[in-house]
Amino acid sequence: MNWMEQAKKKQNELITELQQLIQIPSVLDEEQSSSAQPFGPEPLKALEWMLQKGQEAGMTVKNVDQMAGHIEMGEGEELLGILGHVDVVPAGKGWTFPPFEGQINNDRLYGRGAIDDKGPTMAAWMAMKLVKEAGIPLNKRVRLIIGTDEESGFRCVDRYFEKEEMPHIGFAPDADFPIINAEKGIATLQFTTSKLDTDEQLHSFQAGTRTNMVPDLATAVIRVKHETIEKEFDLFKKQHDLQGSLEIEENRIVLTVEGKSAHAMEPNDGVNAGVYLAEFLKDIVTTSGSKTFVDFISTSFLNDSRGHAFALNYQDEMSGDTTLNAGILAFDPSLGGTVDVSLRYSVSYDFDRNLTKCQALLKEKAIAVDVVSNSKPHYIEESDELIQSLSRVYERQTGEKATLLSIGGGTYARVLNKGVAFGMLFPGEKDVAHQVDEFVDIPNLIKAVAIYADAICELASNQS
Repeated sequence: MNWMEQAKKKQNELITELQQLIQIPSVLDEEQSSSAQPFGPEPLKALEWMLQKGQEAGMTVKNVDQMAGHIEMGEGEELLGILGHVDVVPAGKGWTFPPFEGQINNDRLYGRGAIDDKGPTMAAWMAMKLVKEAGIPLNKRVRLIIGTDEESGFRCVDRYFEKEEMPHIGFAPDADFPIINAEKGIATLQFTTSKLDTDEQLHSFQAGTRTNMVPDLATAVIRVKHETIEKEFDLFKKQHDLQGSLEIEENRIVLTVEGKSAHAMEPNDGVNAGVYLAEFLKDIVTTSGSKTFVDFISTSFLNDSRGHAFALNYQDEMSGDTTLNAGILAFDPSLGGTVDVSLRYSVSYDFDRNLTKCQALLKEKAIAVDVVSNSKPHYIEESDELIQSLSRVYERQTGEKATLLSIGGGTYARVLNKGVAFGMLFPGEKDVAHQVDEFVDIPNLIKAVAIYADAICELASNQS
Protein backbone atom coordinates (compact mmCIF):
# COMPACT_ATOMS: atom_id res chain seq x y z
CA MET A 1 0.00 0.00 0.00
CA ASN A 2 1.30 3.47 -0.92
CA TRP A 3 0.46 5.17 2.34
CA MET A 4 1.92 8.53 1.31
CA GLU A 5 -0.38 8.66 -1.68
CA GLN A 6 -3.36 7.77 0.51
CA ALA A 7 -2.38 10.33 3.16
CA LYS A 8 -2.25 13.13 0.60
CA LYS A 9 -5.86 12.41 -0.32
CA LYS A 10 -6.80 13.15 3.30
CA GLN A 11 -4.96 16.47 3.53
CA ASN A 12 -7.96 18.81 3.35
CA GLU A 13 -9.96 16.73 5.80
CA LEU A 14 -7.03 16.52 8.19
CA ILE A 15 -6.31 20.25 8.14
CA THR A 16 -9.96 21.17 8.65
CA GLU A 17 -10.30 18.83 11.61
CA LEU A 18 -7.01 19.96 13.16
CA GLN A 19 -8.14 23.58 12.91
CA GLN A 20 -11.38 22.68 14.65
CA LEU A 21 -9.48 20.97 17.47
CA ILE A 22 -7.04 23.87 17.88
CA GLN A 23 -9.99 26.23 18.15
CA ILE A 24 -10.88 24.52 21.44
CA PRO A 25 -8.62 26.33 23.99
CA SER A 26 -8.08 23.19 26.06
CA VAL A 27 -5.92 24.66 28.84
CA LEU A 28 -6.21 23.27 32.37
CA ASP A 29 -8.67 25.34 34.43
CA GLU A 30 -8.47 24.31 38.08
CA GLU A 31 -10.98 26.99 39.13
CA GLN A 32 -13.72 25.37 37.06
CA SER A 33 -12.75 21.76 37.74
CA SER A 34 -15.32 19.34 39.14
CA SER A 35 -16.17 15.65 38.90
CA ALA A 36 -18.07 16.46 35.71
CA GLN A 37 -15.11 18.30 34.21
CA PRO A 38 -11.97 17.33 36.18
CA PHE A 39 -9.57 19.63 34.34
CA GLY A 40 -12.04 22.35 33.39
CA PRO A 41 -14.52 22.66 30.52
CA GLU A 42 -12.20 23.03 27.53
CA PRO A 43 -10.03 19.90 27.93
CA LEU A 44 -13.26 17.90 28.29
CA LYS A 45 -14.69 19.57 25.20
CA ALA A 46 -11.60 18.56 23.21
CA LEU A 47 -11.88 14.95 24.44
CA GLU A 48 -15.57 14.77 23.55
CA TRP A 49 -14.82 16.24 20.12
CA MET A 50 -12.30 13.47 19.42
CA LEU A 51 -14.62 10.72 20.65
CA GLN A 52 -17.40 12.07 18.44
CA LYS A 53 -15.08 11.76 15.44
CA GLY A 54 -14.39 8.15 16.34
CA GLN A 55 -18.07 7.40 16.68
CA GLU A 56 -18.82 8.98 13.30
CA ALA A 57 -16.18 6.72 11.73
CA GLY A 58 -17.88 3.62 13.08
CA MET A 59 -15.27 2.80 15.70
CA THR A 60 -15.76 1.89 19.35
CA VAL A 61 -15.34 4.81 21.75
CA LYS A 62 -15.23 5.15 25.54
CA ASN A 63 -15.02 8.10 27.92
CA VAL A 64 -13.27 7.27 31.18
CA ASP A 65 -14.45 9.60 33.96
CA GLN A 66 -14.22 12.67 31.71
CA MET A 67 -10.42 12.48 32.07
CA ALA A 68 -9.39 10.31 29.14
CA GLY A 69 -10.94 8.14 26.50
CA HIS A 70 -10.24 5.90 23.57
CA ILE A 71 -11.17 5.15 19.98
CA GLU A 72 -10.74 1.49 19.02
CA MET A 73 -10.82 -0.65 15.89
CA GLY A 74 -9.74 -4.17 14.96
CA GLU A 75 -9.98 -7.55 16.63
CA GLY A 76 -7.75 -9.81 18.67
CA GLU A 77 -6.64 -10.49 22.21
CA GLU A 78 -3.60 -8.22 22.04
CA LEU A 79 -3.84 -4.45 22.09
CA LEU A 80 -1.75 -1.84 20.28
CA GLY A 81 -1.97 1.51 22.05
CA ILE A 82 -1.37 4.91 20.44
CA LEU A 83 -1.32 7.57 23.12
CA GLY A 84 -1.89 11.27 22.39
CA HIS A 85 -3.20 14.24 24.34
CA VAL A 86 -5.51 17.14 23.54
CA ASP A 87 -4.71 19.46 26.45
CA VAL A 88 -2.30 22.34 25.84
CA VAL A 89 -0.18 24.75 27.85
CA PRO A 90 -1.29 28.39 28.16
CA ALA A 91 -0.77 30.46 25.02
CA GLY A 92 1.24 33.28 26.56
CA LYS A 93 1.76 36.62 24.83
CA GLY A 94 3.35 37.88 21.65
CA TRP A 95 1.81 35.63 18.97
CA THR A 96 1.96 36.70 15.33
CA PHE A 97 -0.98 34.43 14.57
CA PRO A 98 -3.91 33.89 16.97
CA PRO A 99 -3.09 30.89 19.17
CA PHE A 100 -6.53 29.30 18.96
CA GLU A 101 -7.50 29.65 15.31
CA GLY A 102 -5.24 27.36 13.28
CA GLN A 103 -4.26 29.89 10.63
CA ILE A 104 -2.12 28.69 7.71
CA ASN A 105 0.86 30.57 6.33
CA ASN A 106 3.62 29.22 4.03
CA ASP A 107 2.62 25.58 4.49
CA ARG A 108 2.58 25.91 8.26
CA LEU A 109 -0.50 25.65 10.47
CA TYR A 110 -0.14 27.85 13.54
CA GLY A 111 -1.77 27.39 16.92
CA ARG A 112 -1.26 26.22 20.47
CA GLY A 113 -1.11 22.44 20.28
CA ALA A 114 -0.22 22.33 16.58
CA ILE A 115 2.88 20.23 17.33
CA ASP A 116 2.19 19.42 21.01
CA ASP A 117 0.10 17.37 20.70
CA LYS A 118 -3.04 18.02 18.68
CA GLY A 119 -1.32 17.83 15.28
CA PRO A 120 0.42 14.49 15.97
CA THR A 121 -2.71 13.07 17.63
CA MET A 122 -4.78 13.99 14.57
CA ALA A 123 -2.13 12.44 12.31
CA ALA A 124 -2.45 9.17 14.24
CA TRP A 125 -6.24 9.42 14.12
CA MET A 126 -6.22 9.95 10.34
CA ALA A 127 -3.86 6.98 9.98
CA MET A 128 -6.38 4.78 11.79
CA LYS A 129 -9.09 5.94 9.40
CA LEU A 130 -6.89 5.16 6.40
CA VAL A 131 -6.21 1.62 7.60
CA LYS A 132 -9.89 1.03 8.37
CA GLU A 133 -11.06 2.40 5.02
CA ALA A 134 -8.48 0.27 3.20
CA GLY A 135 -10.12 -2.81 4.71
CA ILE A 136 -6.87 -4.25 6.00
CA PRO A 137 -7.57 -7.15 8.41
CA LEU A 138 -6.03 -6.58 11.85
CA ASN A 139 -4.83 -9.30 14.21
CA LYS A 140 -4.74 -6.91 17.16
CA ARG A 141 -7.06 -4.27 18.45
CA VAL A 142 -5.76 -0.76 17.78
CA ARG A 143 -6.69 1.84 20.36
CA LEU A 144 -6.06 5.58 20.20
CA ILE A 145 -5.94 6.63 23.86
CA ILE A 146 -6.61 10.34 24.38
CA GLY A 147 -5.54 12.20 27.52
CA THR A 148 -6.53 15.64 28.78
CA ASP A 149 -3.95 16.34 31.52
CA GLU A 150 -0.59 15.46 29.98
CA GLU A 151 0.80 18.94 30.50
CA SER A 152 0.02 19.00 34.21
CA GLY A 153 0.86 15.64 35.66
CA PHE A 154 -0.65 12.68 33.76
CA ARG A 155 -3.65 12.41 36.10
CA CYS A 156 -5.72 11.49 33.04
CA VAL A 157 -3.80 8.35 32.10
CA ASP A 158 -3.28 7.42 35.74
CA ARG A 159 -7.06 7.21 36.06
CA TYR A 160 -7.44 5.59 32.65
CA PHE A 161 -5.15 2.67 33.47
CA GLU A 162 -6.82 2.17 36.84
CA LYS A 163 -9.89 1.13 34.85
CA GLU A 164 -8.68 0.00 31.42
CA GLU A 165 -6.25 -2.63 30.20
CA MET A 166 -2.61 -1.90 29.52
CA PRO A 167 -1.64 -2.22 25.82
CA HIS A 168 0.79 -5.01 25.03
CA ILE A 169 2.83 -2.55 22.95
CA GLY A 170 2.38 1.07 22.02
CA PHE A 171 3.79 4.40 20.98
CA ALA A 172 3.18 8.07 21.68
CA PRO A 173 3.20 10.50 18.73
CA ASP A 174 4.33 13.36 20.96
CA ALA A 175 8.03 13.92 20.41
CA ASP A 176 10.58 13.27 17.64
CA PHE A 177 11.27 10.91 14.78
CA PRO A 178 12.93 8.51 14.25
CA ILE A 179 12.39 6.70 17.60
CA ILE A 180 12.82 7.80 21.21
CA ASN A 181 13.69 4.83 23.39
CA ALA A 182 14.98 6.84 26.38
CA GLU A 183 13.03 9.42 28.32
CA LYS A 184 14.65 11.16 31.25
CA GLY A 185 13.21 11.04 34.72
CA ILE A 186 11.08 14.07 35.59
CA ALA A 187 10.91 15.38 39.13
CA THR A 188 9.46 18.57 40.55
CA LEU A 189 11.61 20.01 43.32
CA GLN A 190 10.58 22.91 45.52
CA PHE A 191 13.32 25.08 46.99
CA THR A 192 12.25 27.22 49.96
CA THR A 193 13.96 30.24 51.46
CA SER A 194 12.98 31.87 54.75
CA LYS A 195 15.02 33.80 57.37
CA LEU A 196 12.77 36.86 57.04
CA ASP A 197 13.15 40.37 58.44
CA THR A 198 10.17 42.14 59.99
CA ASP A 199 10.06 44.65 57.13
CA GLU A 200 11.18 43.03 53.89
CA GLN A 201 12.07 45.26 50.93
CA LEU A 202 10.78 42.72 48.42
CA HIS A 203 7.04 43.06 48.75
CA SER A 204 6.22 40.46 46.08
CA PHE A 205 7.84 38.45 43.30
CA GLN A 206 6.07 36.27 40.75
CA ALA A 207 7.23 34.48 37.60
CA GLY A 208 5.82 31.49 35.78
CA THR A 209 2.72 29.31 36.13
CA ARG A 210 4.01 25.87 35.07
CA THR A 211 7.21 24.03 35.92
CA ASN A 212 7.33 22.61 32.38
CA MET A 213 7.67 26.05 30.78
CA VAL A 214 10.41 28.68 30.94
CA PRO A 215 8.74 31.80 32.45
CA ASP A 216 8.37 34.57 29.91
CA LEU A 217 7.18 37.26 32.36
CA ALA A 218 8.30 38.24 35.86
CA THR A 219 6.99 40.95 38.16
CA ALA A 220 8.32 42.29 41.44
CA VAL A 221 7.23 45.00 43.84
CA ILE A 222 9.93 46.50 46.06
CA ARG A 223 10.08 49.19 48.71
CA VAL A 224 13.52 50.77 48.67
CA LYS A 225 15.12 54.17 48.35
CA HIS A 226 17.38 53.93 45.34
CA GLU A 227 17.80 57.18 43.44
CA THR A 228 19.47 55.70 40.36
CA ILE A 229 17.34 52.58 39.96
CA GLU A 230 15.71 53.71 36.69
CA LYS A 231 19.07 54.35 35.07
CA GLU A 232 20.48 51.05 36.36
CA PHE A 233 17.44 49.10 35.14
CA ASP A 234 17.69 50.59 31.66
CA LEU A 235 21.37 49.69 31.52
CA PHE A 236 20.63 46.15 32.75
CA LYS A 237 17.99 45.61 30.07
CA LYS A 238 20.36 46.85 27.39
CA GLN A 239 23.22 44.63 28.59
CA HIS A 240 21.03 41.52 28.53
CA ASP A 241 18.87 42.41 25.51
CA LEU A 242 15.67 42.37 27.55
CA GLN A 243 12.35 44.17 27.52
CA GLY A 244 10.67 45.35 30.70
CA SER A 245 9.25 48.25 32.65
CA LEU A 246 9.77 50.14 35.88
CA GLU A 247 7.13 52.27 37.57
CA ILE A 248 7.77 54.38 40.66
CA GLU A 249 4.69 54.92 42.79
CA GLU A 250 4.29 56.69 46.16
CA ASN A 251 6.12 54.20 48.33
CA ARG A 252 6.95 51.32 46.02
CA ILE A 253 8.60 50.38 42.74
CA VAL A 254 7.01 47.90 40.32
CA LEU A 255 9.35 46.09 37.92
CA THR A 256 8.60 43.69 35.09
CA VAL A 257 10.92 41.70 32.85
CA GLU A 258 9.91 39.91 29.67
CA GLY A 259 11.68 36.72 28.66
CA LYS A 260 11.07 33.95 26.15
CA SER A 261 9.03 30.83 26.81
CA ALA A 262 10.31 27.35 25.93
CA HIS A 263 9.81 23.74 26.96
CA ALA A 264 11.41 22.84 30.27
CA MET A 265 13.27 19.90 28.73
CA GLU A 266 15.81 22.41 27.35
CA PRO A 267 15.73 25.64 29.37
CA ASN A 268 18.50 27.10 27.23
CA ASP A 269 15.99 27.48 24.39
CA GLY A 270 14.20 30.15 26.42
CA VAL A 271 14.98 33.28 28.42
CA ASN A 272 13.89 32.95 32.04
CA ALA A 273 12.34 36.28 33.01
CA GLY A 274 12.31 35.37 36.70
CA VAL A 275 16.00 34.58 36.81
CA TYR A 276 16.94 37.85 35.12
CA LEU A 277 14.70 39.90 37.39
CA ALA A 278 16.35 38.27 40.41
CA GLU A 279 19.77 39.00 38.91
CA PHE A 280 18.89 42.69 38.75
CA LEU A 281 17.41 42.80 42.25
CA LYS A 282 20.37 41.13 43.97
CA ASP A 283 22.21 44.47 44.01
CA ILE A 284 19.09 46.43 45.01
CA VAL A 285 17.48 44.66 47.99
CA THR A 286 19.35 44.15 51.26
CA THR A 287 16.89 42.79 53.84
CA SER A 288 17.58 39.20 54.85
CA GLY A 289 14.72 37.27 53.26
CA SER A 290 14.64 39.36 50.09
CA LYS A 291 18.39 39.15 49.57
CA THR A 292 18.54 35.41 50.23
CA PHE A 293 15.75 34.73 47.73
CA VAL A 294 17.12 36.74 44.79
CA ASP A 295 20.72 35.69 45.47
CA PHE A 296 19.69 32.04 45.48
CA ILE A 297 17.94 32.37 42.12
CA SER A 298 20.73 34.34 40.51
CA THR A 299 23.62 32.16 41.68
CA SER A 300 21.75 28.93 40.99
CA PHE A 301 20.10 29.46 37.61
CA LEU A 302 21.70 32.35 35.71
CA ASN A 303 23.63 30.86 32.80
CA ASP A 304 23.34 27.38 34.31
CA SER A 305 20.48 24.99 33.60
CA ARG A 306 22.48 21.88 34.52
CA GLY A 307 22.38 22.08 38.33
CA HIS A 308 26.05 22.65 39.13
CA ALA A 309 25.14 24.92 42.07
CA PHE A 310 23.22 22.06 43.71
CA ALA A 311 25.59 19.18 42.84
CA LEU A 312 22.73 17.79 40.74
CA ASN A 313 24.61 17.94 37.43
CA TYR A 314 25.05 14.63 35.62
CA GLN A 315 25.05 13.18 32.12
CA ASP A 316 25.17 9.78 30.51
CA GLU A 317 25.56 8.43 27.00
CA MET A 318 21.99 7.13 26.82
CA SER A 319 20.19 10.36 27.58
CA GLY A 320 22.59 13.30 27.83
CA ASP A 321 22.55 16.13 30.36
CA THR A 322 20.39 16.43 33.44
CA THR A 323 18.59 19.80 33.24
CA LEU A 324 16.81 22.10 35.70
CA ASN A 325 14.13 24.65 34.83
CA ALA A 326 13.08 27.23 37.42
CA GLY A 327 9.44 27.28 36.32
CA ILE A 328 7.54 28.98 39.15
CA LEU A 329 9.24 31.61 41.32
CA ALA A 330 7.39 33.40 44.11
CA PHE A 331 8.10 35.50 47.20
CA ASP A 332 5.82 36.65 49.99
CA PRO A 333 7.28 38.75 52.84
CA SER A 334 5.27 36.82 55.42
CA LEU A 335 6.08 33.35 54.10
CA GLY A 336 9.39 33.55 52.27
CA GLY A 337 10.34 32.41 48.80
CA THR A 338 9.71 29.30 46.74
CA VAL A 339 11.22 28.14 43.48
CA ASP A 340 9.52 25.18 41.81
CA VAL A 341 11.95 23.42 39.49
CA SER A 342 11.46 20.77 36.82
CA LEU A 343 14.41 18.40 37.08
CA ARG A 344 14.88 16.25 33.96
CA TYR A 345 17.42 13.65 34.99
CA SER A 346 19.42 11.15 32.96
CA VAL A 347 18.43 7.48 32.67
CA SER A 348 21.32 6.21 34.84
CA TYR A 349 21.02 9.04 37.39
CA ASP A 350 21.13 8.03 41.06
CA PHE A 351 18.23 10.23 42.13
CA ASP A 352 18.27 9.51 45.87
CA ARG A 353 22.03 9.88 46.26
CA ASN A 354 22.17 13.13 44.32
CA LEU A 355 19.19 14.59 46.15
CA THR A 356 20.80 13.80 49.49
CA LYS A 357 23.96 15.62 48.37
CA CYS A 358 21.86 18.59 47.27
CA GLN A 359 19.96 18.77 50.56
CA ALA A 360 23.17 18.68 52.58
CA LEU A 361 24.73 21.41 50.47
CA LEU A 362 21.73 23.74 50.75
CA LYS A 363 21.17 23.11 54.45
CA GLU A 364 24.28 25.17 55.14
CA LYS A 365 22.58 28.06 53.34
CA ALA A 366 19.28 27.63 55.24
CA ILE A 367 17.49 26.60 52.04
CA ALA A 368 15.19 23.60 52.05
CA VAL A 369 14.49 21.33 49.06
CA ASP A 370 11.54 18.94 48.85
CA VAL A 371 10.44 16.45 46.21
CA VAL A 372 6.93 17.32 45.03
CA SER A 373 6.72 14.57 42.43
CA ASN A 374 9.01 12.11 40.67
CA SER A 375 8.46 10.10 37.49
CA LYS A 376 11.29 7.65 36.89
CA PRO A 377 13.15 7.36 33.55
CA HIS A 378 11.80 5.17 30.78
CA TYR A 379 14.06 3.04 28.58
CA ILE A 380 13.53 0.30 25.97
CA GLU A 381 16.47 -1.72 24.67
CA GLU A 382 17.46 -1.27 21.03
CA SER A 383 17.08 -5.00 20.40
CA ASP A 384 13.38 -5.01 21.36
CA GLU A 385 11.06 -6.11 18.54
CA LEU A 386 8.91 -2.99 18.95
CA ILE A 387 11.89 -0.81 18.10
CA GLN A 388 12.95 -3.07 15.27
CA SER A 389 9.43 -2.92 13.77
CA LEU A 390 9.15 0.86 14.00
CA SER A 391 12.65 1.18 12.53
CA ARG A 392 11.54 -0.78 9.47
CA VAL A 393 8.50 1.48 9.11
CA TYR A 394 10.45 4.71 9.41
CA GLU A 395 13.15 3.62 6.96
CA ARG A 396 10.57 2.33 4.50
CA GLN A 397 8.62 5.58 4.49
CA THR A 398 11.51 8.06 4.60
CA GLY A 399 14.53 6.28 3.15
CA GLU A 400 16.51 7.47 6.17
CA LYS A 401 18.24 5.57 8.97
CA ALA A 402 16.08 5.09 12.07
CA THR A 403 18.49 6.26 14.75
CA LEU A 404 17.50 6.09 18.41
CA LEU A 405 17.08 9.24 20.48
CA SER A 406 16.61 10.35 24.07
CA ILE A 407 14.60 13.32 25.33
CA GLY A 408 14.15 15.40 28.44
CA GLY A 409 10.44 15.69 27.81
CA GLY A 410 8.01 13.19 29.21
CA THR A 411 5.50 11.46 26.95
CA TYR A 412 2.78 8.93 27.61
CA ALA A 413 5.23 6.24 26.45
CA ARG A 414 6.61 6.22 30.00
CA VAL A 415 3.32 4.90 31.40
CA LEU A 416 3.34 1.89 29.07
CA ASN A 417 4.92 -1.43 29.99
CA LYS A 418 6.44 -1.49 26.51
CA GLY A 419 6.25 1.76 24.58
CA VAL A 420 8.30 4.43 22.87
CA ALA A 421 7.79 7.95 21.60
CA PHE A 422 7.51 7.92 17.81
CA GLY A 423 7.40 11.31 16.08
CA MET A 424 6.21 13.54 14.86
CA LEU A 425 8.94 16.17 14.77
CA PHE A 426 11.32 15.22 11.95
CA PRO A 427 15.13 15.49 12.12
CA GLY A 428 16.25 19.07 11.58
CA GLU A 429 12.85 20.59 12.33
CA LYS A 430 12.68 23.43 14.82
CA ASP A 431 11.00 22.39 18.07
CA VAL A 432 8.43 25.08 18.90
CA ALA A 433 6.43 23.20 21.55
CA HIS A 434 5.38 25.52 24.38
CA GLN A 435 6.66 28.52 22.43
CA VAL A 436 4.99 31.54 20.88
CA ASP A 437 3.84 30.91 17.28
CA GLU A 438 3.83 27.13 17.71
CA PHE A 439 3.22 25.49 14.34
CA VAL A 440 3.14 22.22 12.46
CA ASP A 441 4.64 21.84 9.00
CA ILE A 442 1.79 20.61 6.78
CA PRO A 443 3.86 18.42 4.40
CA ASN A 444 5.43 16.74 7.44
CA LEU A 445 2.01 16.30 9.01
CA ILE A 446 0.93 14.36 5.93
CA LYS A 447 4.16 12.34 5.97
CA ALA A 448 3.45 11.44 9.60
CA VAL A 449 0.01 10.12 8.65
CA ALA A 450 1.66 7.74 6.18
CA ILE A 451 4.22 6.60 8.76
CA TYR A 452 1.56 5.95 11.40
CA ALA A 453 -0.66 4.05 8.97
CA ASP A 454 2.30 1.85 8.03
CA ALA A 455 3.15 1.40 11.73
CA ILE A 456 -0.38 0.24 12.53
CA CYS A 457 -0.14 -2.37 9.79
CA GLU A 458 3.36 -3.42 10.80
CA LEU A 459 2.38 -3.90 14.43
CA ALA A 460 -1.22 -5.07 14.18
CA SER A 461 -1.62 -6.94 10.89
CA ASN A 462 0.23 -9.13 8.44
CA GLN A 463 0.42 -6.31 5.89
CA SER A 464 2.42 -3.08 5.53
